[in-house]
Amino acid sequence: MDRLKGKVAMVVGAGSVGPGWGNGKATAVTFAREGAQVFCVDRNAAAAEETVNIIRSEGNKATAFTADVSRAGDVEAMVAACLKAYGRIDVLDNNVGIAEMGNVVEVAESEWDRVFAVNLKSAFLAMKHVIPVMQEQGGGSIINISSIASIRHLGISYVSYGTSKAAMNQMTKTTAVQFARDHVRVNTILPGLMKTPMVEHSAGLAASYSGGNVEAMWRARDAQVPMGHMGDAWDVANAALFLASDESKYVTGIELVVDGGITVKAGS
Repeated sequence: MDRLKGKVAMVVGAGSVGPGWGNGKATAVTFAREGAQVFCVDRNAAAAEETVNIIRSEGNKATAFTADVSRAGDVEAMVAACLKAYGRIDVLDNNVGIAEMGNVVEVAESEWDRVFAVNLKSAFLAMKHVIPVMQEQGGGSIINISSIASIRHLGISYVSYGTSKAAMNQMTKTTAVQFARDHVRVNTILPGLMKTPMVEHSAGLAASYSGGNVEAMWRARDAQVPMGHMGDAWDVANAALFLASDESKYVTGIELVVDGGITVKAGS
C-alpha cells in the first residue's frame, strides 16, 4: 500500500533473540513492505543481518548496523551511518528492552542500572541525536516501545522493567510537547502479553509463571487476557506502522495500548 513510500525508518532492536518474530523484526519488515528504506540496528550483528536479508528477499531496501544503544558513541555512529546511507531519518522506532526479575528488595543495583541503561537511556540517546536531524528536515515520527507493565502490575515481579518503561512514557510525553512545533511527533506503544522469542527465552519469566515450563507459561498468559490469547509481534508492528505513517500526522504524545483488553480488566 506504500504507506511509508519515500520514508527512511530506523528500527533500533530490529533483530530477534531467537527463531520467530520479535517486535522489532516484524516492525522492520512491515515498514519495508510499506515502502520505507529501513536502517536495521541491533546489538547482535547476525540478527540484524537476518532481518535485512528477509527485507531484501522481498525486493525492498534495508541496511544492517551493529550498535549497543546504551552507549552514546554507538548511537552517534548509528545516526551518522544512517544519514550516510539514506540522507535522512523520517521514522525512529526504539524497540530495545530487557527484563530482570525481582522486586525492590530482591533486584541487584547492577541489574537495576543495566535495565535502565538498555530500556530508557537508549531511547534518550537515540532521540537526542535523531531529533535535530528531524528538525532540520522538517519533521518526523518517533515511536518508543513501552509496555503495559508501565501502567499496572501484572502479577510478575520485575520492578526495574516496569519502572523504566513508566519513565519512558513520561519522557515521550514531555518530548512530544517540546518538539511538536517542529513537526516531530513522539508516541509510545504499550504492548500487553505478547508471544515473542524474547518472552520465550526469558528463564525468569517462565520461572515466575510456571516453574520454568514455557508451554504452561503460554497457557497462563493466554488466560490473563480478556480476548483469551496473547498478541504477537505483528500486532505491535501494525500499531507502529500507523504511528510512522502520515495517517497519524495529528497524533503525538499518546500511549497506544495493544493488549487484548487486559489493562481494562478488573482484577490482576
